[in-house]
Amino acid sequence: MIQQRANFDWMLKELSDGVHGTRQVVVLSADGLRIARYGGDPDAADRIAAACAGLQSLAGAVATEIPDTDGRMRMVIIEIHGGYFYMMAAGPGAYLAVLADETVDAGLMSNRMRDLVVRIGAHLTSPPRRNGQAV
Repeated sequence: MIQQRANFDWMLKELSDGVHGTRQVVVLSADGLRIARYGGDPDAADRIAAACAGLQSLAGAVATEIPDTDGRMRMVIIEIHGGYFYMMAAGPGAYLAVLADETVDAGLMSNRMRDLVVRIGAHLTSPPRRNGQAV
């Protein structure tokens, strides 16, 4: 559940405004549903959230192949022509995703995302769903 949505929204805005080159910030559930967004088009945010569900599953599968780890994905960064995509585990059943253009400072973005997750991680959770309802 996300509590105090207005406070959460300003934190997403703060991330976006604080890192030059940020285009869109999306918070999503593990099953690919958009929880919140800042910037960009709402339909694009929904598509990003849906794609992230598959990506987090793939990243988790790869993570299990690394010996002596817990097998959980923490962050995925994809460099694409013209920009970057970031996805970070943000709490039980929730993820933070960011699209940025090629002018972004990649290290700064990673650090700011990590800081945001630490600050509001307890609010970035999404309970499991069954038949569209939280269980």
